[in-house]
Amino acid sequence: MRRSYLIAVLMFVAAPAGAQLRDVGLVNLVQGEVRFAPVRGASAPVKPFMRVREGDRFNLPTGAQLRIVFFEGSRLERWVGPASFRAARAHSEAISGAALEVAQLPAGAPQRIARIPDLMQNAKLGGIRVRGGALKPSAGAPPPGALAEARANYEKMRATLPADDITPELYYTAALDEYAKYDEMAVVVEEMQRKQPDNADVRALADWVRKKAGG
Repeated sequence: MRRSYLIAVLMFVAAPAGAQLRDVGLVNLVQGEVRFAPVRGASAPVKPFMRVREGDRFNLPTGAQLRIVFFEGSRLERWVGPASFRAARAHSEAISGAALEVAQLPAGAPQRIARIPDLMQNAKLGGIRVRGGALKPSAGAPPPGALAEARANYEKMRATLPADDITPELYYTAALDEYAKYDEMAVVVEEMQRKQPDNADVRALADWVRKKAGG
């Protein structure tokens, strides 16, 4: 009896340490030597299109920049260093400094953007390693109006976000990928390249999409 009680207590204590931390967002842009410290593990450089987990702590030196899309609440934040913050479930929690810009994305947009790390991995972007997850296969023919709605959200984001922000293109690319619309994806990725011509990840994605489109 006493032994059973001890085992139960040990299981209760050990459970939080082994619990799976949830993905709460995605790094949309990183410039400069930005680092993050996960709840468990060593500090590391932030990578483009990296998943953000609840409790991750970010440190931006002077002049560094970071954009994060939070899935819950459809929130986009831009931080410029010097600053530091912790990722909560639906937003950041400032440690020092404050988010320079906050934008609200259309409902459902972050769920599509959440597909981007796996899409990038499929495109073999320079060997970048992203935090776990699996890309679901394409769903076949889109339901009536699905892509028209995605296009409308894309145009809305383009009209409201900064000119160099590729969040709208990431969203629409993920929507088109769900239904294997690679010809249209190629056009959208070209717009990404126009906005960020020096982005090697986007360039590699464009090469992959062109191959999928047969061009």
